[in-house]
Amino acid sequence: MALKPETHAALAVPSPWVERWAALVPTGGAVLDVACGGGRHARFFAARGHPVDAVDRDADAIAALAGITGITALCADIEGGPWPYAGRRFAAVVVTNYLHRPLFPALLAALAPGGVLIYETFALGNEAYGRPANPEFLLQRGELLRVVGGARVCAFEDIHVEQPKSAVVQRICAVLEAE
Repeated sequence: MALKPETHAALAVPSPWVERWAALVPTGGAVLDVACGGGRHARFFAARGHPVDAVDRDADAIAALAGITGITALCADIEGGPWPYAGRRFAAVVVTNYLHRPLFPALLAALAPGGVLIYETFALGNEAYGRPANPEFLLQRGELLRVVGGARVCAFEDIHVEQPKSAVVQRICAVLEAE
């Protein structure tokens, strides 16, 4: 299904949540964009001078990132295959509009000391506004707070938003304290 032009343009704009917390990522620090889709956040961080690893299972989306300076794009099934970043550490891990709970430990393990987790996705209550509506793909109340454990929480929200569409989202920015 092709996106309407105005929808496609909206998806190219970084999430305001990601933009808000991007300054916490150390200058030049490596960023991992998980389930990157069209790469709006990969492009955003690469434009800010960060080397970015972008991963998604959609081969077409990954192909669209080929050749963009500062982005290493990888087509991988991170739900059914091995975690491709085992042993690697990033200054930031960014996840938006994606939830696969078994990956939470790998995402946190991918943060370098002082690394920033910027996460935003749909939460319980979103079923009233459309997809996703399946509870398996909706965060439980306070779930991201529990996931980050001892990391320093800079901000957390569990709210209804109107933009880019009416939805219930949960989002967090947390910093893994330096060892």
